[in-house]
Amino acid sequence: MIRIPRRAAAMTAAVAAAVTTAFAMACGWPGVVQAAPDPEPQRQSADASPHLPEGWRITGSGGTEKLEWRSPGRVPMGGARIEFRSGRRLLGHPAAAADGRTLRLPLDGVRLGQARDLRVEAAGRRLDAEGTDPGRARDLEGSSAASPLTATPPANPVHKNDPGVAGKFRTVQGEYSLPSVHLPGLDTRVEMKAVVVAPAGATGRRPLALFLHGRHDTCFDAEGTLTAEWPCGTGKKPVPSYRGHLHDQKLLASQGYVTVSISANGINAQDVVRADGSAGFRSSLIRLHLGHWADWAADPSKAPAAVRKAPPADLGRVLLVGHSRGGEAVNRAALDSLYPPPAAQDGYRGRVRWTIRGTVLIAPSALAQNPVPDVPSMTILPGCDGDMPNLQGEAYVDGTRGVSHGTALHSAVYMVGANHNYFNTEWTPGQAAAFAEDDFTYSGDHDDRLCSEGAKTRLTAKQQQKAGSTYIAAAARLFIARDDRARPLIDGSGVRAASAGPAQVYTHALGAGRSGAFLPDTSAAVGGGSLCAQVDTDPATSCLPSRLQDASPHFALWETQKEPGRYALAMSWTKSGATTRLSPARPVSLSGAKALTLRVIVPPNTTGTRLDVSLSDASGKRATLGRVRVDGLPGTSLTSSYWAREVRVPLSAAARAGLDLAHVKTLHLTPRTSSGKAWLLDAWGWRPGTPAVEPAQLARVDVGRTTVKEGGPGTRTYQVPVTVSGKGSGQIRVFMDEPGHKYPVVRTVTVRPGAPVNVRMTVKGDDRYEDEVDRPVFVKSVHGAVVGSHRGKIIVENDDPRPTMRVTPVADRVTEGKQLVWRISLSAAADETLYGDLWIRPVRRGAELSTKDVSPSWLKENFDVSPGPQRALSRLPDEPRLSFEIPAGSRSVDVKVPTIADRVTEPVESLLLRLSTADGDKDVKGPEVTGTVRDAT
Repeated sequence: MIRIPRRAAAMTAAVAAAVTTAFAMACGWPGVVQAAPDPEPQRQSADASPHLPEGWRITGSGGTEKLEWRSPGRVPMGGARIEFRSGRRLLGHPAAAADGRTLRLPLDGVRLGQARDLRVEAAGRRLDAEGTDPGRARDLEGSSAASPLTATPPANPVHKNDPGVAGKFRTVQGEYSLPSVHLPGLDTRVEMKAVVVAPAGATGRRPLALFLHGRHDTCFDAEGTLTAEWPCGTGKKPVPSYRGHLHDQKLLASQGYVTVSISANGINAQDVVRADGSAGFRSSLIRLHLGHWADWAADPSKAPAAVRKAPPADLGRVLLVGHSRGGEAVNRAALDSLYPPPAAQDGYRGRVRWTIRGTVLIAPSALAQNPVPDVPSMTILPGCDGDMPNLQGEAYVDGTRGVSHGTALHSAVYMVGANHNYFNTEWTPGQAAAFAEDDFTYSGDHDDRLCSEGAKTRLTAKQQQKAGSTYIAAAARLFIARDDRARPLIDGSGVRAASAGPAQVYTHALGAGRSGAFLPDTSAAVGGGSLCAQVDTDPATSCLPSRLQDASPHFALWETQKEPGRYALAMSWTKSGATTRLSPARPVSLSGAKALTLRVIVPPNTTGTRLDVSLSDASGKRATLGRVRVDGLPGTSLTSSYWAREVRVPLSAAARAGLDLAHVKTLHLTPRTSSGKAWLLDAWGWRPGTPAVEPAQLARVDVGRTTVKEGGPGTRTYQVPVTVSGKGSGQIRVFMDEPGHKYPVVRTVTVRPGAPVNVRMTVKGDDRYEDEVDRPVFVKSVHGAVVGSHRGKIIVENDDPRPTMRVTPVADRVTEGKQLVWRISLSAAADETLYGDLWIRPVRRGAELSTKDVSPSWLKENFDVSPGPQRALSRLPDEPRLSFEIPAGSRSVDVKVPTIADRVTEPVESLLLRLSTADGDKDVKGPEVTGTVRDAT
C-alpha cells in the first residue's frame, strides 16, 4: 500500500538521523501493507531514531522530502530499473539527478524499516556495496572444476555459408531525419532520425529489418561528459546510439535485407519511472517509422534520399531487433501491431500496413513480462551482463507457455562471456563517439574469473559483436526467409554457428510445434521429488534459497515476491537410482513426436549429471527412452547461471516397446550419478520443422487507474478500470493490494471484449485523517489473452480534516546541563505520519543560545556542524530548524534540545522557535515559543 502525502513537513539531511523513525506507511511492491498503529506510547521522542547508513540521507522540505543515495561514482544510465529496498522489501524506484551519481526517491509515506537494511539494486545486483554474498559464492563455486565448459557443439551446415558470413551484395548507407513528433504523455517532442543500410543492386522488394537501441545517455561534450537531456544543450552533441548496430545492419544488408536503425534519445531523456519502462512510447516510435516506410513503399518519390537508394522494402516481411529497453519495445511494438492499444494511449494513429514476422531481443528488459505468443522471437542472454544481471529477458520464452497455440518458436540464446553494452558499438570503449565503458565493471568486481577483462571466457568487443550479428542473421534466416536449416542454431538442438567464433553459445526453446507438455504445476502428481515455487521468498517452498534468487533467469522476480503459476520439479539425490516421477492431471499425447525434449537446470560448474528418461502409459506399461547428460553453465557469484539446458531423447524405444504414446501418464527421471541436484522446467514432444504461424484471435487487456473518495466508517467496493479489446476470450492473473495481506491477493479472471471485468477492490473508510492512498493492481496473461498496460491502481482520496498541531512547553526554563523540551500535540490521531518543523529564529532581546551551549553530538547529528566557531543557533546554515514527525496512531512527540553545563558566567540565554506545519500544499506558520537557560551556579 502506498500513501502519498500532498505536503509533508521539512526534514533536512542534517536532522534526518535524529528524526527518522519508522515512516507510517509502506511504499511500493511487493504487497507491503501498513502495520497497525501502536496505541502506546501516545507520546514519542523525536530524538530516538536510528542513523541512516553512510551515503544515505533525507533531503527536501515542505512536502518535497526524498530519500537520497549518492554513489561514489557515476551510475550509468541503462536498461535495468534501479530500486531502493529495505531488505527484500521494495521501497520504490528512484530518479537520477543530473550529476549521474545521486538517486532520489520521494518519501511519500515510505516506511524505511531498519535503516541498516537500506540497499540499492538493479535487476538483482546491489549497487551500494562491493563484494558478494559468501554463501552464494560457495553455492556457485563449490565445484573443484574451474569454470567448466561443455564440449564445443558441432557447427551446423546452412547453405554454403552460415548466417554470419557476408552475402553477395555490396551495401549502401545513408540517413534520414523527419520532423520530430509529439507522443502523448511526453513533454518534449521526439526525434524521427535513422540510419539506413541496404543491399546495392538487389531486385524486387526486400524484407525490412528495423533496429532500436536501448536506454542510454543522450548527450556528450568535448570532455566526454555524458548527460540525459533533450535536446542537447550548447556545446553538446547527441550520443549516436542508433549508429551502434551498423555492423549488424551491414551483414543483413549484404544478405539482401533493407535495414534501418532508429534513434530514441528523446524518449530516453524523458524516461521517467513508468510501469512499462516507457515501452509504450518506444512502440509508438517504431510504428511511426514503419508507417513512413509503408508510405514510401506506396510512393517512392516521397521517400528521403537514403531510402530511395535502397530497393523497395517488403512490409509484409518485417524483422524487429531491439537491445536492452529496445528489446522490450520491439516486443511491445509486435503486440501493438497485432492487437492495437487504446487510441488515447497511443502515439501512432494510422493503420497497420506491415506484418512482423519475428523479433530479436538482445539483453532485453522484461518489466511488464508480456511476451507476444504468436510472433516468433529469439532472445540473447549475455552471461556477463552487468546492466541486466538477472537476465530477465528469459521471460520472453518462459512467459509464452500456454498463452496461445504454441506454434511460434521462442528461443533463448545464452552467450557465455558477453556483456550488455558491447552489442552496440556506440556503447563500446574504443569504438564509441562518446565516453563508453564495460558494463560488467558496474558490479565493482574487477577480478571475476569468468567476466573480468582478460578472463579466458570473456569475449572481446569484436568477438561479441560478431557473435551477436551471426545469431541475428540466423533468426532472420529462419523467421523471414523461412529457411528451416537455420532452426537448429537457435532451437535447442545443440549445434552452433561456426562464424560466431570462440563464443560459447547454448540455446533452448519453446513452441515451434512442441506439444504434449509435462508441466510441473499444482495439478500434477509428483513422486520422489518436490514441486517448488520459482518466485517465492519462503525458503520452505522456493526452488532456490533467497541468496540465489537472482542467480536464475527463470526465477527472476517480477512485481511481487510471491507469484503463483511458476513452478519447477526439484530433484536432489545422494545415490544413483532414486527416481522422480511427474504425472500430469491428464494423460499426455506424444503422437507424431519424434523425441522428448526436456529443459533441465543443474548447478553451475557441475558436469556429468546423467538422467535416465522413461515414460509409462495409462495402462502402466513403461519404456526407457535413453540417458541424457546435463552440464551446468560456468558461473560465479556475479552471474545468473542456473539456466536450463535442453536435452532430447528419441521416442523410438517407446514405439518399439508398444507404449501408447497417445496416452502417456508419467515421466520418470532416474539419476545415474552418485549425488546431485536438478530442476525440471518442462518436457515436450518434439518434431523437426518450423510450422507456419497464424496469430490467434486473442483478447487484449489494459489496466488503468481511477480516483475515489474514502468516505466515512464502513467499506465500499470499487471497480478497477480494465479495458478489453481484440477478439476471443482468455484468462488473466490479477494481483491486488489488499489491506491486511503481506502479499498481493491473486485471482484468475476471465476476460472477453464487451464483457465487464470483475476486478474490484474494497476500500475501508473512517473518520481519521490520512492522505491519498494508492492501491496498485497488476495483471499477467494466463491463456488466450495478451496484456498491454499491465499495471493500474485505485487512488483513495482522504475526506477527513487534517488534525491541527499545537506546541506546549514541558521544560522551557532550565538550568544549563538540562534539556529544553516542547511537546507537539495533535487535535486527533491520524492514520499516517504527520510532519512539522520548529524553525530557529533570532531572539528579539537578550543573549541567544549558541553552539557552545548545546550537546556537541546533538549539534553534529542535527546540523552536521561543530561547536566552534561559536555562533548563535539561528545563524547556522540552511535556515536551521528542528524537524519532527508524529507517527500514525500517536498523538504527540517531544522535541528536545540538550544543553551543557560550563564554568563560564553568562547571562540568561534564550532560544526562539516557531512552529511550522504542512496542510495540503501549504506551509502553515504556527505560534512561537521561547526557551531560557540559566547558569547552574
